[in-house]
Amino acid sequence: MSEDTPDGSGRTLMERLVSAMGGGPRDRDEVLAILRDAETRELFDADTLSMVEGVFQVIEMRVRDIMIPRGQMVVLEQAATLAELLPLVIESGHSRFPVIDEDKDNVVGVLLAKDLLKLSAEAEEGAPFRVADVMRPPTFTPETKRLNVLLKEFRSTRSHMAIVLDEYGGTGGLVTIEDVLEEIVGEIDDEHDVEEEDVAIRAHGDGRYSVRALTPIDEFNERLGTAFSTEEFDTIGGLLMQHIGHMPKTGESVEIDHCHFRVLAADSRRLHLLQVVPPAPSGD
Repeated sequence: MSEDTPDGSGRTLMERLVSAMGGGPRDRDEVLAILRDAETRELFDADTLSMVEGVFQVIEMRVRDIMIPRGQMVVLEQAATLAELLPLVIESGHSRFPVIDEDKDNVVGVLLAKDLLKLSAEAEEGAPFRVADVMRPPTFTPETKRLNVLLKEFRSTRSHMAIVLDEYGGTGGLVTIEDVLEEIVGEIDDEHDVEEEDVAIRAHGDGRYSVRALTPIDEFNERLGTAFSTEEFDTIGGLLMQHIGHMPKTGESVEIDHCHFRVLAADSRRLHLLQVVPPAPSGD
């Protein structure tokens, strides 16, 4: 019976791949090399390889790399009236909202949109309206936590959202289980998502930027105050690859003209996302 048949030897796909390659992998890079070779042999498709690579990327990334920054958080005031909350909930299309008491550094709960609907129905019947009656306890996580650890915690606690704490204990942003899963399976659209161009450069408020590798160098220079040449390459990812001299791996870092780059997401064929710390502005 053929060794490639599922019931031939009882071995797993990985065991059969390792056997075909002539030995076991010694590190993560060799595991990925085996899988990429298997994909070229059409033992599985490119989408499967992409998801496996996404898993390895999640192991390397931290919460701060994907969180929604504090300034972009849609929050609800604990003391707000139903009339004040409903338009915000409907317009945003989100299913979960941090509830704050006066400011974003004091997150006191999480409100599910479906619970607000229940409150709305009860309020119409004359019941008093209090957000605190139905909000859930918030989950907090440090911005330095690895994404694979956060995903395990989401699963064990059945939470879908965590408030991200910065190094001073203040609110740095928020992260959802969907954000983590998108790093593995790609963008997850729902009926509330608006089709628009991806944000090429996103500021995180502490000197760091997330930059898509396909960002034109002209746009990069204008936004970050750099002066990289556009003679040989059009995109910042192309410039980075030329400088490094090979396909960069997730987690790899390099400095070019006092601008620090770190690869946040890449696969065997292309760069996806970079973390950039531009040079500090010159003094007066």
